[in-house]
Amino acid sequence: MLRYSGRFRAAAFLLCAFGSVSLSFAVDTHVWQQDEQSEFNRGTIKHLSIRSDGHITLAPAFRELADTGVPYLWSIVQDSHGMLYCAGGAPTGATTKIYSVAPDGGNNVVAELTALEVHALAIDKQDRLYAATSPDSKIYRIGRDGKPELFFDTKAKYVWAMAFDKSGNLYVATGDEGVIYRVTPGGKGSEFFRTEETNARSMIIDSKGDLIVGTEPGGYITRITPQGKSFVLFQTGKREVTSVAEHDGILYAAAVGGKPSQPSLAAPTRTTPPPAAPTSAGSKAVIAVQPSSTPPAGIISLAAAAAATAGGSEVYRIEQDGFAEKLWSSPKDVVYAIGFDPDGKPLLGTGNKGVIYRIDSSVLATQLIDAPPTQVTDFLAGKNGVTYAVTGNVGKVYAIGPTYERTGSLESEVLDVGSFAYWGGAYLHSDLDGGTVSIDTRSGNVNRPQKNWSEWQPVELHGLNGAVASPPARFLQYRLTLKPSPQSKSPDIGSIEIGYLPKNIAPAVRQVEVADANYRASTSSFLERNVEPSGSALTLTLPPIGSRESASTPVRLEGTGGMTLQYAKGYMTARWEASDANGDALTYKVEVRGERESLWRLLKDKVQESYLSFDSSAFPDGKYIIRVTASDAPSNTPSAALSASLESAPFTIDNTPPQIISGGVKDESGATLIEFTAKDDSSWIDKTEYSVNGGDWTLLNPVTRVSDGKELHYQLRVQKSASHEQQIIAVRVFDENDNGTVQRFVAP
Repeated sequence: MLRYSGRFRAAAFLLCAFGSVSLSFAVDTHVWQQDEQSEFNRGTIKHLSIRSDGHITLAPAFRELADTGVPYLWSIVQDSHGMLYCAGGAPTGATTKIYSVAPDGGNNVVAELTALEVHALAIDKQDRLYAATSPDSKIYRIGRDGKPELFFDTKAKYVWAMAFDKSGNLYVATGDEGVIYRVTPGGKGSEFFRTEETNARSMIIDSKGDLIVGTEPGGYITRITPQGKSFVLFQTGKREVTSVAEHDGILYAAAVGGKPSQPSLAAPTRTTPPPAAPTSAGSKAVIAVQPSSTPPAGIISLAAAAAATAGGSEVYRIEQDGFAEKLWSSPKDVVYAIGFDPDGKPLLGTGNKGVIYRIDSSVLATQLIDAPPTQVTDFLAGKNGVTYAVTGNVGKVYAIGPTYERTGSLESEVLDVGSFAYWGGAYLHSDLDGGTVSIDTRSGNVNRPQKNWSEWQPVELHGLNGAVASPPARFLQYRLTLKPSPQSKSPDIGSIEIGYLPKNIAPAVRQVEVADANYRASTSSFLERNVEPSGSALTLTLPPIGSRESASTPVRLEGTGGMTLQYAKGYMTARWEASDANGDALTYKVEVRGERESLWRLLKDKVQESYLSFDSSAFPDGKYIIRVTASDAPSNTPSAALSASLESAPFTIDNTPPQIISGGVKDESGATLIEFTAKDDSSWIDKTEYSVNGGDWTLLNPVTRVSDGKELHYQLRVQKSASHEQQIIAVRVFDENDNGTVQRFVAP
């Protein structure tokens, strides 16, 4: 069976246009077409973005600025001078670090805190850096000398987000009691709002000065005014709102995980803190922070833990009038962060494959960047069109854009034609106004590209198409290479098509069988002749071709792949099994000859079915052989068509009834003894019966009791009637082919 990727369709126009292979209607010209995101993703992608409708462009430049060496970075901020700060942590370890990163790369340790991790950073109007540690969360303000000082103790378990309002108040979203605190510039804090959820998981302050908060486990998106009045904007279908963001007054939110079937459990009891760790002696101050005795999975990745139980993410957009709709979803990706590109399109940072998606519209999204780390955890809009991202596993800092990558490539999956094939042309549906694109191909006869494949060979493009130069083979692979224009514009590839012509292979006739005599495949009259079968069924169901029947099993078996024949005296039916490796349409020529003859006689040509019934009464009795020739001519030109033949085993045509040779009629005491011999030249005697004075027919066995030959001897004793009147005794004999004869005897 021909296997192919992409779409399969007849496309003779393609080879005609390219002129690389002479046009013929041999086996159909095929087209390997790829135009879907899932098809391209089966290849190897480097520095390319693929939109959900299959369009391919260069990816934005993705430049590594810093490798901190920690497992996770969770937060990134930037001061007014352009300096970046990031922090995260590890599931184990006594301390966590805060790093500064210059926009052109390189990082330094700003401060070191005794904690598992820092999940939230913030910068005030004076460019002072604030860090919240978890668990048993406290907020520290980092001085310009790198010395941390305790700013506010939340008394909570975790701090998930922090944001400053225009007045300099710091809002702190916490768990495990879902409380939001407001802290004045002087460090005096108080409970501002209780969400009645376990975690106030994500938070921003929107352009109106309201808090937008995402919760867990209810999955609420709530607006809270500075006066503490709340309104749930939307309840998501997921458990945890991991990120909220705003652009031009429109809100976006990402949620992950399944809703709990049971009410959430009460928050865990706090443990008694051990003594504080001593301050290290060095240029960086170390503040002792009590780590939790058993850190929850949320410290490492609450989102990943939630998604692991129910799977997948959803992203929502909430309009200014409050209307909410789902924009994007994935059954596997976990959305950790929402950002925006320079055009205001939402960016989604996901795990656990490190893919950054861009939402282009309510129906389109782009697989924008495949980051080497497995999680993209936070975004930051920088200056001059640059977006920054931090990652987890491992913790790095990247700059995205504003230009494209200098080159990008797609090495396709391998096309398996299923047989030897000639390659036609390659055709691009593309916008080449921005940048350039090139195509290379290679071919081989083993399913994995390796050293015994052909080398990569360029397709000489003339506009958007060109001839494939790779040698004919069974397998093919292409490689697309995209480069930007001097104005930093990218090509846009909509699809690629490659034509190929499988080499014509002769069909194969695998089996030819001849069914029992006197049956035919017919939809006309039920009985072809006005002859009542001697005991044969009016229909005969054949088993699948090639099946053998045991001696104890009747012929009339029904099986998968069988066929049903109707009784028709004198008819023979041949059936066969044939196939074509190219999938060509086949017709058949059926011929017959005597076993000892050399001349084939045509029964019928251009048969489209895989069987033929014919009237054998036109042939003398004897042994015959059927020959079936399969031709792929319907799918090929006369010069290119191929054929193959197969002969059946010898079978018998016998339309002559047996002979009944009388051995005499004798009068015995009270009975009449009739002796006779049944004889047939071609077939075994199958059944013998007798009738007295037109009565019912009664089965009669030969003297040997076994009907196993062409000549059998019989003895029949018939009791005389009580009145001693003359009796007429009729005997009829049938051979295997249902030929019958009758002879009458008169009893004295």
